[in-house]
Amino acid sequence: MTLVIVTFSTRLEPAVPMIDVYAATGTFPDTAQLATDLAAAVMAVEGVPDIPMFRKNTAAFVHDLPASALANVDGDSTYVRVQVLTNAGALDRDKQLALVRRLTDLVADAAGDATLSERTWVLLTEAPEGGWGLWGHAHTNDELVAAARAEIAKLQA
Repeated sequence: MTLVIVTFSTRLEPAVPMIDVYAATGTFPDTAQLATDLAAAVMAVEGVPDIPMFRKNTAAFVHDLPASALANVDGDSTYVRVQVLTNAGALDRDKQLALVRRLTDLVADAAGDATLSERTWVLLTEAPEGGWGLWGHAHTNDELVAAARAEIAKLQA
């Protein structure tokens, strides 16, 4: 989970990402490190506060698939799909571009294959307002902002 602070404003805009990576088994020697790096990259690109609410709820899941479970039209299974789910409007165009580049680079680096950047698909998707479940509740953006502000105030107290 992440939160974007609008510069020169007291308004907070939540962004609550989940990251899923799908690749053939063996593509990444250290999937745990890749998951950690991807989650940290999303928080960094969005510029959210480094608070437990976001650190504990921004997560990546690496799904190892048999090579026979994925293919392009030519039958090549050396592709990676990264899907990032955020709330609606969380990423402006500059952040979309930066996030796709950063995640693509992390995937290629983690695989030890620079050419994988040519075969990595990053899909940015958005959950509708009120469509983000956290702590057993379907949150609106305003509710997420309130929760973040409350946590920041608690940490500062």
